Amino acid sequence: MKLTTLINSTVIIASLAFTSGIASAQTTKSINTAVNLDALGSNSTNVSYIQPFNLVNLAYQGGLKQQGVPSGGSLISKGQRGNITAKDLVKAAINAKKLPAQVLNNQDYISAVNLQLGILTGVNYPG
Repeated sequence: MKLTTLINSTVIIASLAFTSGIASAQTTKSINTAVNLDALGSNSTNVSYIQPFNLVNLAYQGGLKQQGVPSGGSLISKGQRGNITAKDLVKAAINAKKLPAQVLNNQDYISAVNLQLGILTGVNYPG
């Protein structure tokens, strides 16, 4: 592991530790400016769902363990090896009733989760 990756991972882990309140799966109506809400369908304006950063943080803190997603260092390790993907996290969140099923078809949302997972793991995932 490169020193910069180790330092980045340490900084991310420390910042996640300070944001433990986010893991309670706070939801919001605006996911991210990069997420295309139209892809969710015409009724999406009344649906609230978790932001990509909060989804990755929820997984990191063990909020998706019942859905088979590892937490903490195990999530980082599996992410670095490519054994866990953004789609895996989204599917787990759908099964945990944190996201509506339509989000699985929203490539902008998947990409945003992918970006956040890449920041956490220090891996630059392809689109």
